[in-house]
Amino acid sequence: MAGSSDILVLGSGIAGLSFALKAAQSGRQVTVLTKRALRDSNTAYAQGGIASVLDEEDSFLSHIEDTIKSGAGLCKPEVVEAVVKEGPQRIEDLLRWGVHFSKRGRGRSSSFDLTREGGHSARRILHSADLTGAEIERALAQKVSRHSRIKVLQWHHGVDLITRRGEVMGCFALNIHTGKIGAFLAKATVLATGGGSKVYLYTTNPDVATGDGLAMAYRAGAKVANMEFFQFHPTCLFHPKAKRFLISEALRGEGAILRDGRGHAFMGRFHPLKDLAPRDIVARAIDAVMKESGDEFVTLDITHQPAVWIRKRFPNIYKTCLQFGVDITKDRIPVVPAAHFMCGGIVTDLNGLSSLKRLYAIGEVACTGLHGANRLASNSLLEGLVFASRAEAHLKENLRPLPPWFKAPRWTTGHATDSNEAVVVTQNWDEIRRLMWNYVGIVRTDKRLERAARRIKLLEQEIHQYYWDFLVTADLLELRNIATVAALVIKCSMARKESRGLHFNLDYPKLDDRRWIRDTVMAKRA
Repeated sequence: MAGSSDILVLGSGIAGLSFALKAAQSGRQVTVLTKRALRDSNTAYAQGGIASVLDEEDSFLSHIEDTIKSGAGLCKPEVVEAVVKEGPQRIEDLLRWGVHFSKRGRGRSSSFDLTREGGHSARRILHSADLTGAEIERALAQKVSRHSRIKVLQWHHGVDLITRRGEVMGCFALNIHTGKIGAFLAKATVLATGGGSKVYLYTTNPDVATGDGLAMAYRAGAKVANMEFFQFHPTCLFHPKAKRFLISEALRGEGAILRDGRGHAFMGRFHPLKDLAPRDIVARAIDAVMKESGDEFVTLDITHQPAVWIRKRFPNIYKTCLQFGVDITKDRIPVVPAAHFMCGGIVTDLNGLSSLKRLYAIGEVACTGLHGANRLASNSLLEGLVFASRAEAHLKENLRPLPPWFKAPRWTTGHATDSNEAVVVTQNWDEIRRLMWNYVGIVRTDKRLERAARRIKLLEQEIHQYYWDFLVTADLLELRNIATVAALVIKCSMARKESRGLHFNLDYPKLDDRRWIRDTVMAKRA
């Protein structure tokens, strides 16, 4: 057995680390597994910020209404209300843990430099320049690393959850450096593994975003829902060498304008809010304009703002774009949509508890009901914080010892050998991401989905056989997991016979409130 603790946390983003800190402060022994280095998470790449009502001219009601409107009829009102109203308290947690947000003014007269993003009716986005996620990750990782009750194991990749009689007792995990797999037991297991946007060919997400926690939970029998709702960020830098660099929505919040190849502003054709329309509408508008013109990209123009202000407000975007020959104070930025956020996930209640006993899911891996059919910008970091706090509070009253009849299992390799066919992993990885981009992307059709379903079924069979024939590696685990994520996205997309939020099917272009004001729930058959 590799180890045991009160609580096992998988993932080291804002949800996992804030949960670990609170649980440790309550006296629990916490083990955190992360498949790369501690600070390598989706959170670290978040540019825009975190939404919360902190201005006297703003209100909880306004934030709630904006969230529900973006969610296109599928948000759970009680969840939205809880997250929005608990937001200011969770921001206080971040400040107490040493997170620094950008401010206006100096000294006692200073205040948070709140900005606005698409879908928001007020300025309520806290940010740290344009590196908000990196600043949050820095502060939380520093606190976690120094806490005596938190054990962090880097380069440990979850393999499968350990279950007995419908309860989760921990998980098997691969030590990437040694190649050994061990059992990590806990009274409760918390999945904070982030999303799965690497299932698509083009994404703003880091390489770690392969849907590991979601796939593990689904294989164990947990309910998942709404996987058809994958958010595509409208503006990713278009450059052959600019791997996954996001151009924050905050630029449009500060007045940047999307233009077509002829330099014409086009968002007025698609929505009254123009460039501040919700992300799904902006992404589809860009996709439509590119298809109309045959252009490979559109441009984002903020050159009308003062150069000094641009460099101060967006230092990282300015510096990075300049490396690729684009001076955003003078040049329009070439952009394309890219997969960004997974609005579906493991079904949870208001405490982050899944359909399996002892298993919690928080952050992007969870489907809480906050986002509905389309996430409102900058609500994701807030969701991770709020549900981490709620899950910890629930466990404070409900953590139980493992049952006396439970015996720790051992991992056996059977007749598996070292692989001499790694090309199979590379080929299948590439094929899954391309078929998802081409057939299950921003705009879908029944015919494309049917093609994707047939192909993913064959790929899953190949991967399953490969998994049992050869010794487990991190690459193989990620391939296995993105195949599961892809299959779930396709199944949910085929099930929903309408267009809503992030799911747009040309064969069913209208909303169908009579039949489809409901979640698409999937669970593995026993």
